[in-house]
Amino acid sequence: MSGEEKPEVITSPVSATDVDHLAERVFQECINILGGLRKLTYYRNLTWLPSLAVASYAIVLKEELLKTQREIAEKLGITPQTVKNILQADEEEVKRFIKGEIEKVDEHKAGGIAKLAYRKVKEERGVFIREDELEVLGVDWALRVLIRLRGADFPLDKEALEKRLEGIIIKGKHIDQVIEKMKFPVRSPAEVLKQIKDLTS
Repeated sequence: MSGEEKPEVITSPVSATDVDHLAERVFQECINILGGLRKLTYYRNLTWLPSLAVASYAIVLKEELLKTQREIAEKLGITPQTVKNILQADEEEVKRFIKGEIEKVDEHKAGGIAKLAYRKVKEERGVFIREDELEVLGVDWALRVLIRLRGADFPLDKEALEKRLEGIIIKGKHIDQVIEKMKFPVRSPAEVLKQIKDLTS
């Protein structure tokens, strides 16, 4: 074998399960970047955390599956403009935001935080918050819902949503209790997250 020869690199396609797992790890790292479990417990309003979950998925779909903005928008049930905002977020601006008081995270900031988290996960593969710790914060539900809604044919009626989300508990409430108060049909994963957030906050 000559010095110029290189071994063949064989790569396997990323599976949907891998994407789900990586998106969850990125979401957990977002929380670490924002100060970790202890710091988050001091904030009264955590309603922006679903935005971080969506941004985590968007970044992973772009980087791992090379999805277009339109494909990501269709998969997550958000607008192409929102996807564009997430993907074009300025990471340096977000770093400055993180150093200040955290009050609100829109898709711009969520995208920047998710970008930072994605890079850190890929580089370090470090220690992450355990699922039971996420449950204490009440933020694990957003990713669970998104994973269950993957591949769903929207709009969904009440019965279809109940079937997809069966068994999920959100802030101590069985999902059936929450779904009873929702308005149907729901037209996208983002709408499902918003209604659940509003009904459980």
